Amino acid sequence: MNHNRRHFLAQSAAATIGVSLGAGLNATFADDNAKPKRILLRSSWQTVNIGDIAHTPGLLSILETHLPDAEIVLYPSNVDNGVDELLRSRFPKLKIAKKGSPELAEAYQTCDFMLHGSGASLVAERDVRQWRDETGKPYGIYGITLPPKMSHATTATSADSLRKTVDVLSGASFVYFRDSKSLAFAKQLGVKSPVMEFGPDAAFACDLRDEEKANAFLQKHDLQTGKFLCCIPRLRYTPYWTIKKTAKFDNDKHQRNGMMKEHDHAPLREAIIQVVKQTDLKVLVCPEDRTQMQVGKEMIYDKLPAEVLSRVVWRPDYWLTGEAISTYVRSAGLFGNEMHSPIMCIGHGVPAIVCRFDEQTSKGFMWEDIGLGDWLFDHDDESRRQQLVSTVLDIAKNPGAAKDQAAQARKFVEKRQRETMQQLSSELG
Repeated sequence: MNHNRRHFLAQSAAATIGVSLGAGLNATFADDNAKPKRILLRSSWQTVNIGDIAHTPGLLSILETHLPDAEIVLYPSNVDNGVDELLRSRFPKLKIAKKGSPELAEAYQTCDFMLHGSGASLVAERDVRQWRDETGKPYGIYGITLPPKMSHATTATSADSLRKTVDVLSGASFVYFRDSKSLAFAKQLGVKSPVMEFGPDAAFACDLRDEEKANAFLQKHDLQTGKFLCCIPRLRYTPYWTIKKTAKFDNDKHQRNGMMKEHDHAPLREAIIQVVKQTDLKVLVCPEDRTQMQVGKEMIYDKLPAEVLSRVVWRPDYWLTGEAISTYVRSAGLFGNEMHSPIMCIGHGVPAIVCRFDEQTSKGFMWEDIGLGDWLFDHDDESRRQQLVSTVLDIAKNPGAAKDQAAQARKFVEKRQRETMQQLSSELG
């Protein structure tokens, strides 16, 4: 065999081996790509507030819509009070891995990405840091507020805490802030995540329903579809010490609540009075958290004039998110001192007004970000506060225009949801 013949055979053999190796590698890559991506969702902060409950099903619904092939493992803080069953009923494929469980240890091994859900801050910062340090895998932050109080680093401890928060946010593949003021604040702090943008609170997409309970309540109180408004009370500080055994009494917050509760609820009462006098609508006073039934009775229902009470319903019981949404979608709109019930309303095209005050985070300003600045009222701004009643009446008297305005905001939110999921999809490869 001459040299050229030997060279040809050697080249042919190498080519054959190369083709085989290439086919094997391609098959490996194909097998790897065929595996569904697994996301560890860190969410579900507490169950005493239907808004906190709504964060998780909202984000699960967004993922289901835009990344239907992904497998989701929920890493919750709290899914008691029937929320576990609620989530499993709506999302039967959902896996739940609680802290310290074998399921969570497995999730750390098998999940490709950690997604921190919506919240009042980087709620599970410690767990995100643990994920990064132990796995080296990527993570992202979805729809949070960055509280401005973080900037007041007056001690070495608080300064170190702030530095750690900035570090965790900077290491994220993306950070979506649910209000533009938080986004600006993050940039001011020097957060360097490659993607930092406005991203709506996940609760906009919450689609839980409990038609049976909602229908029974509405029929009992003769609340007809489109013929009532919802009103939600709230104190400046949630008095968790009245509903949680582990929460300590805070006298400063208690005193502040007492000082401002009449100021913050008088405009709501006046709006109810004028709705009853000037329209044929009823008003349902209802809660967003477990403390608000009593607030609604004390500060709204019991202080209304007798002549309007026949068209006002006070709900004495707490409810879960599904029943609340099934009620909201039958209403003509909602107003009050809370945030997440309005969010869930707009997510279903229902008009909703937000009232806020200085003690809250900047989350309320998301109403400006989604084009609803006219429906945002600051109780600490007297000029805006005085315009609340006329705006509630406008929604009551012009339901078509109000629904159109809510629909435009919903459309914008859904567009941002698609865009955020495209980013997540690219991170998952």
